[in-house]
Amino acid sequence: MKALASDVVIIGGGIVGTTTAFFLRRRGQSVRLLERGLTGQQASGVNFGGVRRQGRALEQLPLANRALATWQHANKWLGEDVEFLASGHTRVCYREEDVDTFVRYAVDARACGLELQVLQGAAMFERFPFLGRDVLAASVSPLDGHANPRLAAPAFGRAAARLGADLHESVEVVRVEHEGAGFRIEDKAGRVYRCAQLVICAGAWANRLSSQFGETVPLETRGPQMAVTEPVPYVFRSSMGVYTSVKAESVYFRQIPRGNLILGGGLHGPSSIETCRAGVLPLNTVRQMAQFRRLVPGLAPLQVIRTWSGVEGYLPDSEPVIGPSSTTPGLFYGFGFSGAGFQIGPGVGETLAELVSTGATPIALDKFSIDRFGQQAAASQETAGAT
Repeated sequence: MKALASDVVIIGGGIVGTTTAFFLRRRGQSVRLLERGLTGQQASGVNFGGVRRQGRALEQLPLANRALATWQHANKWLGEDVEFLASGHTRVCYREEDVDTFVRYAVDARACGLELQVLQGAAMFERFPFLGRDVLAASVSPLDGHANPRLAAPAFGRAAARLGADLHESVEVVRVEHEGAGFRIEDKAGRVYRCAQLVICAGAWANRLSSQFGETVPLETRGPQMAVTEPVPYVFRSSMGVYTSVKAESVYFRQIPRGNLILGGGLHGPSSIETCRAGVLPLNTVRQMAQFRRLVPGLAPLQVIRTWSGVEGYLPDSEPVIGPSSTTPGLFYGFGFSGAGFQIGPGVGETLAELVSTGATPIALDKFSIDRFGQQAAASQETAGAT
């Protein structure tokens, strides 16, 4: 069987993989994208849909700012509506120490190009009269918003294909190796693909591939606990979430113009990369609703009409892996976004395309290097040897 050749192969058809393909084609690279299921089927299609910059680690903000520019141009560039709405994003908190965190973060974020407004007391309740009285402060990011995760990655994939990318769905890659001046990729059906450069954006499955290059990462799978309510009058313009160190309190919601509220947060549910399935635990939804009543008492009467989940990949430090391999030239990664990859995805895709095409990017990626896990493993071995 003759191998299929291209400049670049991308493994994984989520928001990062499809946008990488899109931007690579805009740079003139021949691209083949291999997706084990359907584009946008897993984490990129089952998440909350938040286009949120605030609350990210400061090192992520250059990527998030780059991504926002793509979201703002998405309908024009893609030729279809991904329902991006710059509704604003608001974080609220219940504790005094978290108010201080909001104020400090607003100062630090301003230096990174993110303008926030922190409201307290009467000013906050005048702006958001529906908030529960446990809320002490609200941090508002007016240019953030939300989009439809069911639409976004498939739309970027179709746009990449119209530009000439070769997209293959229902292709499960089982073997990857560096061979000569490039890479050899083999799928479950025995087909072989060759390329000069390889980009792994395989989400929760990425460790199966990175470990074949000696770069094992402690990637865990978790299932987001999502729900949607019946439609009601459109009154909640800003998407909203709770900032807290107590996981069960960390809920968020947004309302779409047709009236439904999308709900998420709280504790995670079961998920598996073996079965490619995840589930919502009914008790988690019940606990979510109690937290939503605390956040916005007026949500109490709403009926949940559907719940869902998906398989997401999480890393111990909650920071993604983005950038070149530490072992293999021509190999690049973009995975492990720990439930926060939707907004930043187009910025990562554009940056990976830049790296692949030119070998450099002005955005600092050191914090996201896959090598940090190899360094941690080496340090642990040294410590064990010393004892």
